[in-house]
Amino acid sequence: MHASSLPAPPLLAQLRGYLPGLLLCGTIALAATFVSEHYGGPQFLYALLIGIAFHFLADSDKCQPGVELAARKLVRVGVALLGVRIAASDVADLGLAGVGALVGAVVLTIGFGLLLARLLKLPPALGLLTGGATGICGISAAMAISATLPATRDTERYTLLTAIGVAAFSTLAMVLYPLAVGALQLSTAEAGLFLGGSIHDVAQVVGAAFMVSPQVGDTATLAKMFRVALLMPVVLVLALMLRTRRGGAGARQGPLVPVFLLVFAALATANSLGWLPGSAVELGSDVSRWCLVVSIAALGVKTALEKLAELGWQPVALLLGEAAFVAGWMLLAVALMRGLGA
Repeated sequence: MHASSLPAPPLLAQLRGYLPGLLLCGTIALAATFVSEHYGGPQFLYALLIGIAFHFLADSDKCQPGVELAARKLVRVGVALLGVRIAASDVADLGLAGVGALVGAVVLTIGFGLLLARLLKLPPALGLLTGGATGICGISAAMAISATLPATRDTERYTLLTAIGVAAFSTLAMVLYPLAVGALQLSTAEAGLFLGGSIHDVAQVVGAAFMVSPQVGDTATLAKMFRVALLMPVVLVLALMLRTRRGGAGARQGPLVPVFLLVFAALATANSLGWLPGSAVELGSDVSRWCLVVSIAALGVKTALEKLAELGWQPVALLLGEAAFVAGWMLLAVALMRGLGA
């Protein structure tokens, strides 16, 4: 057997398959960084908007693998490395009231989704999927919840509708919610809690929060990661309630606790204990930021807001209602916390 028959060539071919899409997103990230540094303005927003301009390449056979890799995997690397910027003292900023607000955001949004779906005469499964995706962590939550439901064509269709709608509304929230932060004059802690508690996906939370400031970015990431951590108990409860769940074949998404969440927690713990030197914290922060800028560019390339029209008005109303509900809930929590602290 010659060396050429070893698995290396297929692996190299796979890596080469990712290269065009990664180069596209990396170039967009560089352009966004250049514009931000030389003309001012938010780096992440530039990456998103320039990425949207290149949406026509999203379905390209050459670019699609790399764009998908950047959007789905690279963001997890970036968020995991953000753990180097988090210390135990930061958790105190959430406090018991903040934790309660975030738990309420998850539980109440799922309940509201079920109720609104019933009022709109939509299937309960769609209300459960959209409510969980809106309240917890976007598309990944929808996929995890979908794994607990019976394997039917309807379940697959509802999951796809949820993914398309959540992607659109989460991107819209990423652009609009930082404006609300400025208009309402929220403090750093309030802005981080609001953004981390109300935006659907991790990537959009990070993008929106860092548009405001790095400090808001840290606080929002912490709040969002707490919501992500709630995915495990929610899915476990659903699995127990839905006894018709599939067996081992239904575990499509791997561990219920994402690896990037564990890495984030490990790095945050190490930083809290003083085990990470300043140079390591700075390097991890820089690498994290670049990963996130590239992933935001990839999200922009993937964003097709016109696909929202394909959902029909009822699912759109459901997703819009859930997004408004969780945003309103977090603003109410912020207002109550401010009043109690006054």
